[in-house]
Amino acid sequence: MIGKERAYLKKLAHEKKPLLQLGKEGLSESFLKELEYGLEMQELVKLDLLPGAGDKKLLLEQLLDKTRAEFISQIGRKVVLYRESSTLPREERLNPARKVR
Repeated sequence: MIGKERAYLKKLAHEKKPLLQLGKEGLSESFLKELEYGLEMQELVKLDLLPGAGDKKLLLEQLLDKTRAEFISQIGRKVVLYRESSTLPREERLNPARKVR
């Protein structure tokens, strides 16, 4: 993903509210299932990493590994992830490559 595409997605994510909160339970099966669903239906997801969640860098690495999502940004406890949907119709997809050219 190039810088312009990432900037476009950051702009879209700015007004989004966090879809999920990651707390002391960590990356539970139910959390990952909800995150997978959110990525498939919305493509761009904002998460809130609560203080009790643990090491943010380690959690972020695990999230990216388990979801195959792309890291877009992190500001404080808020993290934005993107993954192109395989179920949304083409016209409903964000497709940042098409939007920035």
